[in-house]
Amino acid sequence: MQLQNDLLLRAAKGEKVERTPVWLMRQAGRILPEYRAVRESVSGFIELAQTPELAAEVTIQPVDLLGVDAAIIFSDILVIPEAMGLPYEMVEKRGPWFPNTVASEADLKKLRIADGANDLNYVIKAIEITKKNLNGRVPLIGFAGAPWTIFAYMIEGSGSKTFSKARAMLYREPAFSHRLLQMITDSTINYLKAQIEAGADLIQIFDSWAGILGPDQYEEFSLRYISQICDAIQDVPKTVFAKGAFFARESMGKLNCETIGLDWNMGIAESRKFIGPNKTLQGNLDPAALYGSPEQVREATQNMMEQFRGSRHIANLGHGVYPDIDPEMVKVFIQTVKDFR
Repeated sequence: MQLQNDLLLRAAKGEKVERTPVWLMRQAGRILPEYRAVRESVSGFIELAQTPELAAEVTIQPVDLLGVDAAIIFSDILVIPEAMGLPYEMVEKRGPWFPNTVASEADLKKLRIADGANDLNYVIKAIEITKKNLNGRVPLIGFAGAPWTIFAYMIEGSGSKTFSKARAMLYREPAFSHRLLQMITDSTINYLKAQIEAGADLIQIFDSWAGILGPDQYEEFSLRYISQICDAIQDVPKTVFAKGAFFARESMGKLNCETIGLDWNMGIAESRKFIGPNKTLQGNLDPAALYGSPEQVREATQNMMEQFRGSRHIANLGHGVYPDIDPEMVKVFIQTVKDFR
């Protein structure tokens, strides 16, 4: 089906665009009262993500309500460990929690490589329903967590400021760590291929905990596996967003992907210099800027757009939109990007 609005795909590929496309990480979520109404109709986040019709509904809400140039499928990065045989729970106000973790060879033997289409059938179905209901209005973004970020949760068992257990594993058991990372990578490639088969127009890899590794470890235990995923996915543009990995921007410029996401701590001119001219940059307004008045949001957005002027760009925040931000300020951000020439 021909897309009515293909700005995102053209911008990702470095083709000519009439204006900069804009979308937001976590746009399908708690900032929207309409999302909260759907969420309250089920037992919680996981049930919502595993009910394809509802996941599709909340995926499309920001397109209708905010006017973004893309939808991103409503799901979670931790569906991969679950599909590999390590289920998780979402604890209100605390985040994800794994009743069991991976700590030994015996734990590793209990895991399998997920096949994507069957093991994560509910996400695939949600993508199919979303594609049908979007009816070609905007592209649909599929996504997965980067192997290091998934590994960190599987070892640690929950979110953490330091992920010291996961990082200790890299030092104490590097061979074991590489085996688990490879299983996660193979599962992720299967999963992303199934998403593309179902209709995802672009995929994004989220390395949420990139910034807690040092440069050498990041090369060995994260970028190596992100690179495998980028090489394996051929059919659609790819975006890599590695939060906090300012030290790896030069290496990211060499990845086989079209777009690099910048967080708000990464200087724009400096990032362009490190990454080079042949990638699209995505981002990178500080999400907290949206707590300002309409004038302040407009000014901050224009300032960001000026810095990206004349180079390949997809407008976004430097991380997900915070849940207590006023949707009206999100609309100001989006409209300011659309008005910028």
